[in-house]
Amino acid sequence: MDSNQLTDNLCVRGQVTPDDVAAAKDAGFTRIVCNRPDGEAEGQPDAEAIRAAAQACGLDFTYNPVSPGAITPEAVQQQADALCAGEGKVLAYCGSGKRATVLWALSNPEGLSVDERLARAERAGYDLSELRDRL
Repeated sequence: MDSNQLTDNLCVRGQVTPDDVAAAKDAGFTRIVCNRPDGEAEGQPDAEAIRAAAQACGLDFTYNPVSPGAITPEAVQQQADALCAGEGKVLAYCGSGKRATVLWALSNPEGLSVDERLARAERAGYDLSELRDRL
């Protein structure tokens, strides 16, 4: 499963399809978090299709959609709750993985420093330097 690791228990990536879910389970993920609103792009599978595939594989699923540039405090809290719920690895996705990374960095469930969050995001391929003041 192609994804970018942010922490020992969190990876992010672009769009997941129902066919990707079994591979996510095989890779050790126990929860999938969708940060992409339905209908954002033509041909994008809707969250309910991913939820059904996740449940069929025994994975938990959280739908926390956010639009680029419109991340609310409520969405940040919901992301933190999803990342901290249960045991095991989490796979969070959106269009490219950046929104999922931003939500992780803002929620900071591991209590990491600003510099460490920015460095981890950078290693995963996401430049969040414009968020430094918010982190």
